Amino acid sequence: MSDHIDVHDELGAEFPANTVEVHDDADGLADAAAERFVDVIVAAQAERGTASVSLTGGSDGIRLLERVRQNPGAIDWSKLYVYWGDERFVPADDPDRNELQARQALLDFVPLDPAHVFPIAASDGTYGSPEAAAAAYAQAIHAELDERGEIDLTVLGMGPEGHIDSLFPHSPAIREQHDYVVAVHDCPKPPPTRVSLTLPAIHRSRHVMLVVSGTGKAAAVAAAVNGASPDDVPSAGAVGIESTTWVVDEAAAADLLLDEE
Repeated sequence: MSDHIDVHDELGAEFPANTVEVHDDADGLADAAAERFVDVIVAAQAERGTASVSLTGGSDGIRLLERVRQNPGAIDWSKLYVYWGDERFVPADDPDRNELQARQALLDFVPLDPAHVFPIAASDGTYGSPEAAAAAYAQAIHAELDERGEIDLTVLGMGPEGHIDSLFPHSPAIREQHDYVVAVHDCPKPPPTRVSLTLPAIHRSRHVMLVVSGTGKAAAVAAAVNGASPDDVPSAGAVGIESTTWVVDEAAAADLLLDEE
C-alpha cells in the first residue's frame, strides 16, 4: 500500500509529497527498495548518461545492497558515481565503516570504475581529524553537484529516535544550514566520532529513499511522515527535489497505519 502526505511546508513548496510504501516484512521491504534503487539509477543513466547515489549503512541499507547485487537490472556500473551519506571516523579496516560493509555487500562484486567511488576518509587515512575529512568530502560533493547538477538518489536508513546519516536530534549537525558535510562528535550511538552529510546536502538529491524496518522505529516513522520538526526527528527533514519515498515494513508502519484509520 502507499499514501501521499505533504509534510514539508516549512522546507518550501518546491518539495513534493511523501510516498509511503508498506511491505509485509523486512525481506519484502529490501526487495522493493532494491527495485526502486535500480529503477532510479537506470532512468538517470538513460536521461543523462551517468548517475550518482549516496549510500547508507545499517542493516536495512546493507540488505538493500545485497538485493541489488542479486538483481542489478540494467545498471551501467561504469557510469555510476558512488558517495556515502555518513561514515564512522575509524580505521579503514574497522568493521563499523559503512564503506567496508557496502563493499562486502555489493561494490566489490560489480564493475565500478574505482575513480567513481568516493569514500569518506578513515581515521588512519590522509586526514588527521574529522573536520579535515569533512572539508575534503565537501569538495567531492560540490564537484559532483557542479558536474551533474544533483545527486540522483540518496538512500537513508533511520534510527529509533529518527536520526539519519549521523544527524541526531537536537545536535549541531541537524541544525547546520549551510555546510554540506560536517564533523560530528559525541554521537549518542557508538562510535562517537563521525563525518556526515547535512540536510542542505540531502536537499540536493533528486530522489530520497528512506528504508526502515522494525517496531522500534514505528513512532519515529509516524512522527516524520506527519510533519515533526527535523530538529526533533531528523528524518522529517529528508526530502528530495523530485520524490521522497519511505519504504517500510508493517512493523515500522504500525503507528502510521493507526494514524490513518
